[in-house]
Amino acid sequence: MLYLTLFICFITSILVTPLVKKLAFKIGATDKPNQRKVHQRIMPRLGGLAIFISFLVGYFIMQPTSMYAFPLLIGSFIIIITGVFDDMMELSPKIKLAGQLLAAGIVVVYGGVQISFINLPFGGTLEFGFFSIPLTILWIVGITNAINLIDGLDGLAAGVSSIVLITISGMAIMMGNAFVTTMGFIMLGSILGFLFYNFHPAKIFMGDTGALFLGYIISVLSLLGFKNVTVISFIVPVIILGVPISDTFFAIIRRIVQNKPLSAPDKSHLHHCLLRLGYSHRQTVLIIYAMSAIFGLAAVIFSKVQGMWASLLVLGILLVAIEIIVEKIGLVDKNYRPILNFVSGVRYSRVKQ
Repeated sequence: MLYLTLFICFITSILVTPLVKKLAFKIGATDKPNQRKVHQRIMPRLGGLAIFISFLVGYFIMQPTSMYAFPLLIGSFIIIITGVFDDMMELSPKIKLAGQLLAAGIVVVYGGVQISFINLPFGGTLEFGFFSIPLTILWIVGITNAINLIDGLDGLAAGVSSIVLITISGMAIMMGNAFVTTMGFIMLGSILGFLFYNFHPAKIFMGDTGALFLGYIISVLSLLGFKNVTVISFIVPVIILGVPISDTFFAIIRRIVQNKPLSAPDKSHLHHCLLRLGYSHRQTVLIIYAMSAIFGLAAVIFSKVQGMWASLLVLGILLVAIEIIVEKIGLVDKNYRPILNFVSGVRYSRVKQ
């Protein structure tokens, strides 16, 4: 039944997306080209509504039973409304953030989705107490915006989100988490159907309606799959979301290094850097898909490694690899190359000797 529902969501998304495209033009939910945009013509950007409609179809077919189901659904409606209005009239950052905080607050406060404690690797627990609510809300809002930030090329956010959901759903199956598995499959079918129209050259963008909705669902599902675990295990969802989290993290570092406001827009995100290196639009998207898949595989390996020191070794290797890639493509700044400069210095010293 689960695979049938995935297929139904996929077909529903394929059938609904052209209707949403017409609606987008009708209500003015379009994206005009500018110096920061890659596209060269006016594009409809309400595609996330098609994903949401397909998601609702799958939701009501499967009717997942969980205390988190209804709060997640209500929060999703709030996120979708926020996204639709933003796609139509470009809401101010404060209003968008208010919508995200409200949606996050519903699943955290009303739904009980909270990171309440973490089991420490050497014994004992770290209780978050009152801070569990703001920490969980921060995670949800942070991941929601991280997915939004990578939505810069045709099919990029949709494809990366699909890979993330495959990883989350696969690990949920291994852990016997039926609710996360069901929601993940419903979302996956809905996104893949939309990706049929969104992959380069795109016929429609998902807009903030889609990017915020995908980020919201992914952030909540990643929490539900890894609640109240060890410090080491809690890193798993961070690894799964490695691409959007890394891009967001280094965007913050980049703006600090360049003395720019954290909210300042730029054309130095991961996809921009790869485009400047000479890769085509489609090649850039596929490269980032591969990166996301590697992060997903690394998360699975990390979760299966026995022992804290082995886990730390895997994590260390992953972090060094990320840093080298960041320096190679100039994600922070073209002059930011601490590891590469160190390696070059060591090589020069050996040659000189």
